[in-house]
Amino acid sequence: MNPELQRRAAAIRLLLLDVDGVLTNSVIYNIPGPQGTIFEAKGFNSQDGISLQWLMKHGVECGLISGRESQATEFRAKQLGMTYLYMGKLEKLGILEEIVAKSGLSLAQIAYAGDDLVDIPLMHRVGVAFAPANARPEVKRAAHHVTAASGGDGAVREMVEVLMRANGTWAEILKHYEVE
Repeated sequence: MNPELQRRAAAIRLLLLDVDGVLTNSVIYNIPGPQGTIFEAKGFNSQDGISLQWLMKHGVECGLISGRESQATEFRAKQLGMTYLYMGKLEKLGILEEIVAKSGLSLAQIAYAGDDLVDIPLMHRVGVAFAPANARPEVKRAAHHVTAASGGDGAVREMVEVLMRANGTWAEILKHYEVE
């Protein structure tokens, strides 16, 4: 990890994530129900999930900001115990400002991960900006770190490991699971 990313990442106390394309692979399944209604399904990576739980256990809060309303997203946020969940707003900058006001954190203490153009204004303002491998080229240019993995395929796990290595808690995880 380069020294500038290390310095920035060590200060992070909140990780905010876009959902489609970051926490998922961007694929949305519209499945017909028995009454002719449609319900939405998404796939979430279990390694991303466990790493988010480790991060929160070690004092870094997490939240989701999605431009789409989704019961699957709402369920996943509750399942993981996330502090923040905002859905249904493409313009996300106001949400970031609201979170800063509610949390009492500075922008330098917040990391954000996005994959599309709507995410760039947040990425320009936070302490650490992440982009998954599948992000748009413009988003990758705005990121402090681009993961090797794509969204929904371990990108969030990589982001969490960067943060935990920087704040010194990753070694505790390895020791706990008897990794030498």
